[in-house]
Formats: sequence, structure tokens, C-alpha cells
Amino acid sequence: MRAILAFVHRAASVARRVIGAPDYEQYLVHVAQRHPECVPLSRAEFSRDALARRYDRPGSRCC
Repeated sequence: MRAILAFVHRAASVARRVIGAPDYEQYLVHVAQRHPECVPLSRAEFSRDALARRYDRPGSRCC
């Protein structure tokens, strides 16, 4: 059962990367490894930040 859950978790992570969706769990790992002095964003803050980075840039959309 544990192997099935690990596979599903990994498949979901790969799917998010393929479609360009941000991966909160990967973000947490990154912050813990590279920026241990920083407090990570909450899941809601992370989602808002990811959307802002994607859509608030001038010239990031064609229309």
C-alpha cells in the first residue's frame, strides 16, 4: 500500500511539472535545504505568489 501511495504522489508531482503548475511540496524541500533561516510561505500564500509571478508580468500574455 505504501508503494502505491508513493507512486501516486510521484505521478502527481510529475503531472504538475508537465502542465507548469507549482509544486508546494518541492518548494518546502527547497526552502528547507537552501534557505533554512527563512519561514516558508503557507500553501495559500505560495499559490497566490505563483499566480502573480505567472500573470502579473508585462508581456507575459499574447492578449
